[in-house]
Amino acid sequence: MEKFEGYIFTALCSVNFLISCLLFSRVTREQREPYMDEIFHIPQAQKYCQGKFNEWDPMITTLPGLYLASVGVIKPMVWLTDLTGEVVCSTAMLRFINLLFNCGNLYLIYLLICKLHLREKTRGTSRRVLSALSLSTFPVLYFFNFLYYTDAGSTFFILFTYLMTLYGCHKASALLGVCSVLFRQTNIIWVAFCAGTLVAAKMDEAWKTEHTKKRDEKSSPSQVPLSFSGAKKIILFTLEFLTSPGHVKAVLLVAWPYAVVGVGFLVFVVLNDGIVVGDRMSHEACLNFPQLFYFFSFSLFFSLPVSLCYSRVFRFLQALKKQPFFFLFITGLSLLLVWKFTFVHRYLLADNRHFPFYVWKKIFQRHELVRFLLVPPYIFAGWNFLDSFKSRSLFWSLALMACLLFATVPQKLLEFRYFIVPYLIYRLHMPLPSLPRLTMEFLLYTAVNAATIYIFITKTFHWPDSTATQRFMW
Repeated sequence: MEKFEGYIFTALCSVNFLISCLLFSRVTREQREPYMDEIFHIPQAQKYCQGKFNEWDPMITTLPGLYLASVGVIKPMVWLTDLTGEVVCSTAMLRFINLLFNCGNLYLIYLLICKLHLREKTRGTSRRVLSALSLSTFPVLYFFNFLYYTDAGSTFFILFTYLMTLYGCHKASALLGVCSVLFRQTNIIWVAFCAGTLVAAKMDEAWKTEHTKKRDEKSSPSQVPLSFSGAKKIILFTLEFLTSPGHVKAVLLVAWPYAVVGVGFLVFVVLNDGIVVGDRMSHEACLNFPQLFYFFSFSLFFSLPVSLCYSRVFRFLQALKKQPFFFLFITGLSLLLVWKFTFVHRYLLADNRHFPFYVWKKIFQRHELVRFLLVPPYIFAGWNFLDSFKSRSLFWSLALMACLLFATVPQKLLEFRYFIVPYLIYRLHMPLPSLPRLTMEFLLYTAVNAATIYIFITKTFHWPDSTATQRFMW
C-alpha cells in the first residue's frame, strides 16, 4: 500500500509541476517585465547574480534569503549548462525559482499530513494525497508561485522547520528556522511556535501529573470549560509552570536550539533598531486587533468545504446557550476592539491593484456601522477556528493563538499574503476530511485560482498618469 501511494504521489507531483509550468509560461509571456514588488526584488537578485553583495535597495524591507537561494540554484545550473547572456538571472529564470519551491511545498505538506495523522495511515491514502494537493494549490500561495515574491520560499522553510520539529530534529529545525527568517523576519514567530509546541507538551505532562496527585484523573487541558473560571485556572497554572526552575530547565534542555535563534534575532533587532530593514515608514507596527477577526473570516471562507457542517453549527448554538455571559463578554470586547483599534493603511485605500482594496471598499466602506455588524460573524468564525483543535491540548492551542496574535495584530496593512502560514498550520491540524469534502475544497481552490489568474492575465487597465499596464492580484 505504501509503495502504491508513493507511485500515486509521484505521478501527482509530476502532473502538478507540468500544469504549473504551463501556467507559468502563460503568465510570463503576458507579463514579461517585473511587476509590483518585483521591481525591487528582481534588480536586487540580479545584483547578487553579478556578485554585488554589498549593494542594497533601501526600499526592500526583507532580508536577502530569496536572493541568496536564487543565486545558489541558478549559478550551479549556469555552470552546468554554459548559459550566458541576458537569460542568466532574467525575470523568467528568477520567477522559476518559486515554481521549484512550489514542488517542495507540495512534498512537505504531504509529509506533514502523514506525520500529523498517523492514526489514519492505514486507511487514508487517497485523503492524504488529495489533501496535500489541495493545500499546495491554496489560492493566495499558489498565485505567487508565478511571480518573484518571497511567499513560496518563506512558506517552504517554515513548513520544513515544523516538519523537523515534529520529527524531533530540533537543531536542524532551528537552522531551517534561520533560513525562513532570512526570507521574512516575521517568520521568527513561527519558529517560536515550533518551540511553543515543545513547551506545550511539557505543560501537558505537568498538568496530568498535578491532577493525578489530586486524584482528578478525568481532568485534562482540553476539558477545561470555556468560562472565566476555566481561564483563571489555566492562567494560574501557566504562571506556576513558567516560574518553576525545574520546569524551565526541562524545557530549555529540549528547546535550546530555538532559544539560540531567538537570542540571535533579538541581537539583530537591537543592532538594526527594529525588525524592518529598508523602507520602515510603510511597515509601522500598531495594535490592529481586527486583523485577527479578518484572519478568522479568511480561514472560514477557504476552509468552508472541510470545516463547516450542521453538527458544528449546532454545537456553536449549544455553547451560546450554556455560556451566554461569556459570549456577551466576548462580543462586547470585540466591539470595543473594532471601535478603538481599527487601523487602515494608506496602501489599502490607494492601491486598486490588490483584491483587499475592493474588499475594503465594497464591504467596510459601505457604511460606518458595517465593521460593528460583522462582529457576530467574526465570533462564529473564531469559534469555528478553535473548535477544529478540540482534539489538541489546550496548551498547544494557546501556543498557536499566541503566535497568531503576534503574526496578525501588529500588521497595519490588510494583506492576505500574511495569512498564508497560519492558515496552512490551521488546515494541516484539522482532522483529515472525507473524500467528498476534500474534493469540494480542491474544486473551490481550483475555481479561485482559475479566476485570479484569468483576471491577472486578461483584465488589464491603465492609470491616468501612467502608460504602464496594471493588473489585479492578491
